[in-house]
Amino acid sequence: MTAPPHQASLPFPILRSEADMPRFAANLSMMFTEWDFLDRFKAASDAGFDAVEFLFPYEHTPQQIGLALTGAELEQALFNLPPGDFGKGERGIAAIPGREDEFRKGVETALTYAHETGVKRLHMMAGLVDANDAAAQTTYRDAIAYAADALGAHGIDLLLEPINGKDMPGYFLNDFDKAAACVREAGRPNVKLQFDMYHCELIHGDVSARLKALYPLVGHVQIARADGRHEPDASGPDYPALFGELDRLGYEGFVGCEYRPQAGTLEGLGWFSEYRRNDRRPADPLDLA
Repeated sequence: MTAPPHQASLPFPILRSEADMPRFAANLSMMFTEWDFLDRFKAASDAGFDAVEFLFPYEHTPQQIGLALTGAELEQALFNLPPGDFGKGERGIAAIPGREDEFRKGVETALTYAHETGVKRLHMMAGLVDANDAAAQTTYRDAIAYAADALGAHGIDLLLEPINGKDMPGYFLNDFDKAAACVREAGRPNVKLQFDMYHCELIHGDVSARLKALYPLVGHVQIARADGRHEPDASGPDYPALFGELDRLGYEGFVGCEYRPQAGTLEGLGWFSEYRRNDRRPADPLDLA
């Protein structure tokens, strides 16, 4: 691999105070795909991340995931409950009537991975079903209650994430206000909102105002550029301002980098140089190649 442009000009990146900066988690389902999945953990650590997230770990054993994580000295920020048959187009089953037993078995499966990784947040995908269907609404409420109680017994938060209709047409939970209402209605302290700024920008716009309004419900934050879901840049949302807003709000969780690198993972990390943690050395592409 060639050296990313930012490394040629910034061999020792200027860092902000660690007391005044978000903590970032590389999304290994989208980033570092130049490596095999189990090798992405070390690549992310070497690049300066101190946490990772991904969509699903289930193609590997819990022990394999745990060893990759601890071997790279990383924290697991998040992953998703089993989504049904993702390869065949399913995008969760929590709101789909008739899939309740499968859903509950999936919660138990996810807990085996949670125990190996120490993760404290799991996202529940709702599925592709009419949001106005009364049976789907009841099924979804019941799924929230079941999963929240099962995860809560292990000190784990259940996250609900609205997903925009452009990327996922027909997704049940496609509005931030509706998601917030589901969190409130659940009445359980471990049910929280997964606030993906990319989805918020595409669904509603004005990410800053909605973040401030919904912040008491937020359990996890994710980012991507609105145009193309690539690295954050000046095209929006205004991520430097939003990171500052997270600091002002007192956010202590992770910011998941759920974006698709436009021209290679390392080549696209220029935006990350000032946020890299002091206890992680800057990535050397010669070591990572």
